[in-house]
Amino acid sequence: MAEMELWFTEQQTPDLGFTCKITKTIYTAKTQYQDLAILETKQFGRMLVLDGAVQTTIADEFCYHELISHVPLFTHPNPKKVAVIGGGDGGVIREILKHDEVEKAYLIEIDREVVEASKKYLPEISYALDDERAEVIITDGIKFVSENKNMFDVIIVDSTDPIGPAVGLFQDSFYKAVFECLKEDGLFVAQTESPFYDKDLIKNVFHTVKSIFPITRLYLGFIPTYPSGLWSFTLGSKRYDPLEVDISRIKRIDTKYYNPELHKALFALPTFVQEIIK
Repeated sequence: MAEMELWFTEQQTPDLGFTCKITKTIYTAKTQYQDLAILETKQFGRMLVLDGAVQTTIADEFCYHELISHVPLFTHPNPKKVAVIGGGDGGVIREILKHDEVEKAYLIEIDREVVEASKKYLPEISYALDDERAEVIITDGIKFVSENKNMFDVIIVDSTDPIGPAVGLFQDSFYKAVFECLKEDGLFVAQTESPFYDKDLIKNVFHTVKSIFPITRLYLGFIPTYPSGLWSFTLGSKRYDPLEVDISRIKRIDTKYYNPELHKALFALPTFVQEIIK
């Protein structure tokens, strides 16, 4: 008798799915905010899934976590105090703490169970959450930034897709609160979905951030398990332009994707993406 095969499919658009063969369901839970699963896949290793959407995998997590972290942290000349909104898996915190000048990194996560499951089942990604420079605060990120003014050098918005608890992280009022939460020379970056499937979202976010921040830039990276693979990040800065960074002064750190030569190249946009943000 043939062995039964198990497959997980994320419906990335109404007309397209992303399917992985799984060998085991490691953990599932219905949290206060979302459905959570840790799956063992043949292609990507352990995978974190929230509400049916892939969040990260052991095989390709470095692509996303390095891109969203090191671009802003090497753009700011002295990022001492950094906050991550979302990102309960801890991967962004791990990358932030590769920067020696960072004195404190705060993880602001609404769902405690995401943090706990990641620490238990994704230790390669989450281990830095136990670092003495890291602090985990379980609260609503929107509430947190609105209640803290002039506090951070860099804010990284590592949100899920704009559904459920993450909807508010893509709204005008949130970006205005982020502006006020940053110090006078602060900057932020947010993941802003796929230019193939989320053109309107990218356009709206870019122009909203541009109306609030003096410097606004869009950059791209490749994350195999995310819809289309091509992913966008929007950076808003009060003073520092990532395109004016002296890349000869960027320190070599332990990375698999990001490097100094790539820093400015990430901002060279394909024509169709330039058209989106016109």
